Amino acid sequence: MKLVLTCEHGGNDIPAAYKSYFKNNEALNTHRGFDLGALDVFQHLEPLADTSLFSTTSRLLIELNRSLFSKQLFSEFTQDLSKAQKTKILKQNYIPYRVAVEHQIAKLIDTNNKVLHLSIHSFTPELNGEIRNCDIGLLYDSRKKAEQEFCKQLKTEINKHNLDLNVRFNYPYLGKSDGFTTFLRKQFPIDYLGIEIEINQKFSTNNVMERTIRDTLYKTINLLTAKF
Repeated sequence: MKLVLTCEHGGNDIPAAYKSYFKNNEALNTHRGFDLGALDVFQHLEPLADTSLFSTTSRLLIELNRSLFSKQLFSEFTQDLSKAQKTKILKQNYIPYRVAVEHQIAKLIDTNNKVLHLSIHSFTPELNGEIRNCDIGLLYDSRKKAEQEFCKQLKTEINKHNLDLNVRFNYPYLGKSDGFTTFLRKQFPIDYLGIEIEINQKFSTNNVMERTIRDTLYKTINLLTAKF
């Protein structure tokens, strides 16, 4: 089993050509602009990975974790850009990242490996007045028994290290909803497991995740990838 680690929402960078569309916009510094603490966790886990890729371009420019047909691909700040501008963003920011990840997975599978892809994200503790009752979410496709089994074992190991953590399956989002792992499952129906790990941003301070969270994930993922 080879581990591919990614982080699609690692930062809130906006290319110079589009900064005027985000002038004095506070949304870039919130959960809407990027996944707070996610890149910190990604970098902590990176030594475990056989290959790793991340992006620090803000999801408000273009949403790397959505398919081309998604209405959420461009945010309210970029949805009114011209067709030419959108095409340029796709060619410069969206396609290179997605293709690079896909090629790395294909390369590993083509050399007779199974691939475990862990996509690292974080979520805001409260959305639209609703408190998210979860510390770590494990998102997978319930139709994929190997993904289901991996997540069950990961939850068990996480709680062995820290019983206080509330680990939930397919929360706060469904693992089979439109996303990068959903797309990749179709590209690689065999020998690919795509799991999104969602961490509550209440554990993040100044874009740094609590050490206990990082260490727990490191130890548990290291253990499971060695035996899964």
